[in-house]
Amino acid sequence: MPRSARTVPCNSSEARTRLRTAQAYLDVAASVLEERGRDEYLNVAVGLAILAGIAASDAICGIRLGRLYRGDDHHGAEDLLLTATPDGQKLAATLRRLLGLKDAAHYGVLVVAPRRAYDARRWAALLVERAAEETER
Repeated sequence: MPRSARTVPCNSSEARTRLRTAQAYLDVAASVLEERGRDEYLNVAVGLAILAGIAASDAICGIRLGRLYRGDDHHGAEDLLLTATPDGQKLAATLRRLLGLKDAAHYGVLVVAPRRAYDARRWAALLVERAAEETER
């Protein structure tokens, strides 16, 4: 079964809930990035940015397709996002960049570089902004 085939229905109310969750993850990621002197917080901020990006992707797909991805491999959400909007390729590439940091942020023993942490927050913000645009349509 293709990754993108693992979807579940999502109505507009549920999609808006995913957007609010994405915004909350993004807000907390920004707060965590403000912490100084705790390098491990960089990994936490990246992890939160990734969760924001996933939730934003869910919101976009929920609004546009009435479905969202549910599988163990989050890259399947990329496949679904590709088809959700005219700029789906750009959105999926942004999600892919975020997901590319997942192992380092969640399971790595090294601290994610500050530049990468700020990139992750910026990428997540792009997805959250697009999700907000889609839910306001």
